[in-house]
Amino acid sequence: MDTFESIRTKLDIRQFGAKDVPEEIKSKVLEAARLTGTGLNTQHWRFILVENKENIKMLAEDSTSGNWVASCNFAIIILTNPKYHFHLIDAGRVTQNMQLTAWNYGVGSGIFTGIEEDKFKEDFGIPRELNVSAVIGFGYPLKKLTGKGKTRLPLNVLVHNEKYAILNKS
Repeated sequence: MDTFESIRTKLDIRQFGAKDVPEEIKSKVLEAARLTGTGLNTQHWRFILVENKENIKMLAEDSTSGNWVASCNFAIIILTNPKYHFHLIDAGRVTQNMQLTAWNYGVGSGIFTGIEEDKFKEDFGIPRELNVSAVIGFGYPLKKLTGKGKTRLPLNVLVHNEKYAILNKS
């Protein structure tokens, strides 16, 4: 799939079917993560691949906003090092690359960031110095989705030339 087409059609998915995602696609998603740039080329992020259904259930239980993840096929916990002031930018970059790679193969995904941090760190053996920046659940969408119905503001509302200008609302 063309990169722009992937961006244009990608939707966040929170309802997954039972079909397993092949190992080859999981590997490509993780390789996309590895290839993502980081500030100062620190490559400080780390990833926990969660495939076991009991551990996926634990992800949902340790979440304040991601109970839906319980139905995903696999999940990836994104860890970043907060000593780098750009760590959340790097988390966003790697998240987007993994999601777009998955979407390229028809695999949907959703993100959650609401977690019970102490439980998460204990349950998944996460070192104290790392930040749980996001969790992405992956799987084939329960329903066929096209992504063609996105509602987005038009460019003339979002983009300002040279300086930010307050638009006349009349």
